[in-house]
Amino acid sequence: MGFQDRLHSDPAICGGQPVIRGTRVLVRTVLSHLAHGSTVPEILAEYPSLTEPDVRAVIAFAAAAASEDLPAPTPIPPETKVA
Repeated sequence: MGFQDRLHSDPAICGGQPVIRGTRVLVRTVLSHLAHGSTVPEILAEYPSLTEPDVRAVIAFAAAAASEDLPAPTPIPPETKVA
């Protein structure tokens, strides 16, 4: 099961912003909690309708979105010394 199975976007729900399926919890809300240092158990306590796999799906969604938007990193040549 991929993140697509747990996330949903519908113009009639939260203006079409991605949410966790079956809830009105925005993906960006969960990402914001994670960015500010909240743990998965803290997020689950704040949003009892969510499950750990829901939070993991949000992380997978963000990773997939970042890989689409960002260029691939340039490999460091083997002879380069990193301090």
